[in-house]
Amino acid sequence: MTTAEGEEVIGRLRLRLHALNDLALTLKHVHWNVVGPHFIAVHEMLDPQVEAVRGMVDALAERVATLGGSPSGTPGALVKERTWDDYSVGRAQAIEHLGALDVVYSGVIKDHREAVAATDATDPVTQDLLIEHLRSLELFQWFVRAHLESAGGKLSTGSGDGEAEAGRAAAKQARNQP
Repeated sequence: MTTAEGEEVIGRLRLRLHALNDLALTLKHVHWNVVGPHFIAVHEMLDPQVEAVRGMVDALAERVATLGGSPSGTPGALVKERTWDDYSVGRAQAIEHLGALDVVYSGVIKDHREAVAATDATDPVTQDLLIEHLRSLELFQWFVRAHLESAGGKLSTGSGDGEAEAGRAAAKQARNQP
């Protein structure tokens, strides 16, 4: 790998590092703010996800360091460099948080897949690490979606443009169920 290729990979990994740090914090936020009849199921589902995502963060930070970069895990760097808005759902019903989390996972997974494609020719080691993360991220999204899907596979989140809209759509759909 050339120096320029290494710097490009490090730049991509910095954004993935920020995304996963943000995801871990968001999952913990949901863990603390979920209420309603499905509280305990969602509350207990999220802690293993938080721990796994924190492990992904550590692995990415170590990969950045291995490539000669300096991983930044500070809140200021995350907020300054991220390309997404902060999670906007506070204390809410489990289904509302799950609808919002589905959108969050979709965004993280999409950007991880783009990073996988971008590292195909230059850094198969980084690509392998990102693919391993995708296995878990997609599994966690499946766990979330299991609460949002009908028997026919239709998501209750509608076609909202953001996590708050998806959460509200899921909550509305749940209220309208017999």
